[in-house]
Amino acid sequence: MNATQPLIQLRNLEKSYEAGAGRFFVLRRITLDIASGEFVTIMGPSGAGKSTLLSIVGMLDGAWQGEFFFLEQPVHKLNVKQRNELHKQNIGFVFQSYHLIDNLTVFENLELPLSYKNVPSKERASLVCDTLDRFQIVGKKDLFPSQLSGGQQQLVAVARAVIMNPKLILADEPTGNLHSAQGEEIMQLFKRLNDAGTTIVQVTHSERNAAYGSRIIQLKDGWLVGETKTDSGAAA
Repeated sequence: MNATQPLIQLRNLEKSYEAGAGRFFVLRRITLDIASGEFVTIMGPSGAGKSTLLSIVGMLDGAWQGEFFFLEQPVHKLNVKQRNELHKQNIGFVFQSYHLIDNLTVFENLELPLSYKNVPSKERASLVCDTLDRFQIVGKKDLFPSQLSGGQQQLVAVARAVIMNPKLILADEPTGNLHSAQGEEIMQLFKRLNDAGTTIVQVTHSERNAAYGSRIIQLKDGWLVGETKTDSGAAA
């Protein structure tokens, strides 16, 4: 895979809160490049700043200092509306807790991100049907999330994240609530998406999940303290 073009460039990124007379830093001087087509894992103990970093990269959090370029666009200079637009056009999210909408069917959950982007209804239906077929969940389209297993719900969540063909998928502990076989299925799916060209950044505590990617970024107490290639990264 040709992972050459920088998709993400972070320069001295910091996130902090006022705490009494001083400041509490969640992230400290993070400088990191992620190329298009990479599969990167962020690891570290609880409280290291992993999910915060993912949230900033996903443009869900705008309260930070430093520089952040996405596709060479200076995110640190964009207003909220511009940032949201860049996020909607390019980024899909997968969370540990699925984040499906309980009172919508599988079909409607998949259709939702398309409606946000004003895709015409006929085209929406076609895209949803294609995605149901691709993820082999056509038979589940009229079911509600409560009628699905955890693995099926996460499969729908991944399908919803990729329906707009995003350049980047951000996954926060995507197999944390799943049995090992279900988790393996989701990770195999991420691997196939990455092989097809989608950039993936995942947060995980699982060494097994990390091995699916090419590079592991280690965070501790908000600092980037290490970086290693996995076997698959070394072979790339």
